[in-house]
Parts: sequence; C-alpha cells; structure tokens
Amino acid sequence: MKRKCGVLLPISSLPSKYGIGCFSAEAREFVDFLKAAGQTYWQILPLGQTGYGDSPYQSFSTYAGNPYFIDPDELVREGWLAAEELSACDWGSDPGYVDYDAVYRSRFRMLKKAYQNSPFALHVKKRWAGAEYDAARASFRSFAERESAWLPDYALFSAVKEANQGRCFIEWDEGIRLRRQAAVERCRRELADAIRFYEFQQFLFDREWRELKEYAGRNGISIIGDIPIYVAFDSADTWSHPELFKLDEKGYPTVVAGCPPDGFSATGQLWGNPIYRWDYHRQTGYAWWIERIRHCFALYDVVRIDHFRGFDEYYEIPYGDSTAENGQWAAGPGYELFAALRSALGNRPIIAEDLGYMTPSVRRLVRKTGYPGMKVLQFAFDSREESDYLPHNYRHNCVVYTGTHDNETMRGWYVGVNRHDRMFAKRYVGIRSEKSAAWDCIRCAFMSVADTAIIPMQDYLNLGNEARINHPSTLGGQNWRWRLTAGAATDDLAKRMRALAAAYGRI
Repeated sequence: MKRKCGVLLPISSLPSKYGIGCFSAEAREFVDFLKAAGQTYWQILPLGQTGYGDSPYQSFSTYAGNPYFIDPDELVREGWLAAEELSACDWGSDPGYVDYDAVYRSRFRMLKKAYQNSPFALHVKKRWAGAEYDAARASFRSFAERESAWLPDYALFSAVKEANQGRCFIEWDEGIRLRRQAAVERCRRELADAIRFYEFQQFLFDREWRELKEYAGRNGISIIGDIPIYVAFDSADTWSHPELFKLDEKGYPTVVAGCPPDGFSATGQLWGNPIYRWDYHRQTGYAWWIERIRHCFALYDVVRIDHFRGFDEYYEIPYGDSTAENGQWAAGPGYELFAALRSALGNRPIIAEDLGYMTPSVRRLVRKTGYPGMKVLQFAFDSREESDYLPHNYRHNCVVYTGTHDNETMRGWYVGVNRHDRMFAKRYVGIRSEKSAAWDCIRCAFMSVADTAIIPMQDYLNLGNEARINHPSTLGGQNWRWRLTAGAATDDLAKRMRALAAAYGRI
C-alpha cells in the first residue's frame, strides 16, 4: 500500500453562510485545498440525520442523509426559493460554531417551502406541472425505486414522528408503534404529503452528495466515511425492523449498548443503542449488514467502522440503568460477519476503529480481517508504561492520527496533560514549545511507518480545545459545534502541508 495522508473534517464543520457546513461551494473549495495540500483522503463523520444531542452517531436512520447538509443556494438556483427568503432566516450569529436550535428552526421551514414550490410536490403548483419537468420527476422516481429497501419506512417514520411532535416512536399510539397493517395504511394515506416531503429531502441529499463526491474524485481526493456500529433506538431501523434487535414484545430494549468505566468516564459510557440479535443475523446470512455496507460503499471510497471491538465482544447494560457500571460482556459475531461481507461484496477498503482496551481476541480479529487499525498519538505518551500507540511499535497496515473527533486538539492535549506525560512526549517527539507541539506531533505521525496518516484540521490550524469536536459521555454543550471559519484554509497552509507530505513520501 502506498503511503498516503488526509484530513479529518466533518461536513458540519465546513464554513458556510447557513449556520452549518453543507454541500456548497465551500465544500468544493475545501476539496481544492486538499488537492493543493498534497492530500489523498478527506475523512468525514457519519452523514446521517442527527436527533436529540446532535450527535452523528445517533441518527434517525442508518441510511438517510442529514438534510442540514443540503445546499440552500441550490434551492435558489432551481427557482424553488428566492434569495431573500434565505437572508430572512436566522442561521445563528457565530460563524465559528453551529447553533443547532437556529439551524433546526430555519432549515426545515426553508426546505418545506422549497418542496411545496418544486416539481416534486405531491400537490404540484401550475408553474411546475408542465411536461418540461417530467424528466426531473422521472429522476425522483428512479431514486425512490433504487432506495426502496429503506426510503418508504424512513419517510413514514419521519412523517409520523412529525405528527407526534417529535416524540420517540415508543410513545406513539400502539397501532403505528407496533406497525399494525391497518395503522400503517391509514398513516400512509393521511400523511402522504409529509411522506413525500421527507422523500424529497433525501432525493436532494443524495444528488448533492454524489456530485460533491464525484468532484472530489476528479481531483484525486477519496472520501473516508464513518459508520457507527449501532443504530439509535429512536430510529426508522429499530421501528421498522424490531426483529434485528433485543427488544421485548412491546418494543422496548431489554439491554442497551455502552462502554464500561475507563479513562474517558468513571461510570462508563451509556450510549442507549439497542443491541443486535446476532443469532438472528447469523440465520439470515448477515443480509442486513451486507446491504448496509453495500450502501456505504455507494457513498464513500473507504469506510471506517466505529467501535470495532463490539464485533468480537460487546458490552450490554440492563435497560433503565442510569450508568454503564452494571453491564456485562457478551460474544459478538466475530470473523463470520466479515467473511460474509467479503463473500458478498469482495475485498473492500475498511478501517477498523480498534481503540480502547484491546483483548487478545480483538487483536486476532483485526489481524484476520486484514483491515488497518487505528493509532492515536495522544494515547501514546503514558509515562507509566510502554504503549502500542508509540510510533516505533507500529506496523505498516495502520492509520495514524494525532487525535480523533473524540479527543482534545493536539495543542489542547499538550497544554493540559500531566507533567510526566508532557515531558515524555517532549522527549520522544522533539517538541520545541507549546506553540510548535501540534506540528511537531504531525511530523512524528508522518515519519512513522503507518501507511496512512489522517490529521484533524484543527491540528493543522494549531487550535486549542475551543476547537474540540466532542467530549465522550457528555450530551449537548459544545459537542459537534466547531466550524472552520472562512479563509482559515489558506494557500500558505496548503503549501506547508504539501511540503510535509512530500518530505515523508505521502504524496
């Protein structure tokens, strides 16, 4: 494998005029920046529609895209909205952070207006009813047919959720909560316009994302996508396919996912996702997983699977517990799942997120799949013990990061870490000062034998923890809010990045 490098930056963190990063001109400008900087990869976070807490790892659907990423300027170019309507919206006041409340209020109101004034509306206006728009409507139908395995369930789920003021599906009337046929048919009739609106959103998302990915590909930039191992409980997946999960007869989970107490949290992490019925998945030949990964490779060039350890052993916590302290480990599907994926899809480029406490069986599973694992420099400098994350312990088949979306920025880590670990990092890396620490660590990552090096954009910008993406085991606050400001990705920065990539053979 050739030595390569890339940048980690979520779509939500791109600059834009509309409160959150999207598939806009700024996204293409970032691709141009990556090309100029000698990069091969753009790694993003999950593209799914976020819910309460705004985490991309808790999505309403494992298939549906986030409508926040639809480019508002495209709606104006199509003639579905006036530019003045966009200017009248409140997108938040700080270009460096996402104001999710403002974006939520403005984005769906704007999209609904665009839908009602488009050729795709269920009750189309006379202006858009002509035959000249038949080709556009045919494209919409083609999309709906192609995504028929998930789109009808997702659109119905979303329409019913809206009719129930956003409440979790477990609180809906029993008939539709348990998907009884009469209730489903009634909701499809009564909510037909809302269902069409949610299909419209996904049509636009799909079209714009594919155009952006194609642009990146033409410029030599491959996309590394990221998928959570689990789906959210309040999701179209759990509601429409309860047989896939450990649920009781009323649709409630019996156990939920999380992590035991560790360095991130003294009481563990209580994620709340339903646990898979792996016995059922085995009986179906892992059909759901095969289709999920197939869909991912229609969206991305490379797929990073989060929490890879859960395929070897997973941690399940009794439903209703307030912390993760009383959970227990259970056996996952192991290599059998990945053998099924390889048989159905061939050898695909997958990165295994194998961070955290690694047991011998997890190590064996990662080696057997052949997938590269992850090395995070911030985990390397524990002065009390030898670490697998120290670069002299790497094998070629891995991806090295200074940090991930769950870590502090490199500069923030260096400033805040205890004195012994800071001195160890200073000696090992050759850090000259706090100001140079981030770039010194980037250089250390690039020098390593790791085939691939991925660096968060915040570290290239030498930012402190004000630019941190997420604090694990916390909800809300500053999580998922940081944004790249316009003009920060300069030509001079691209030249410096390119020089470093060239020096260490990563172009």
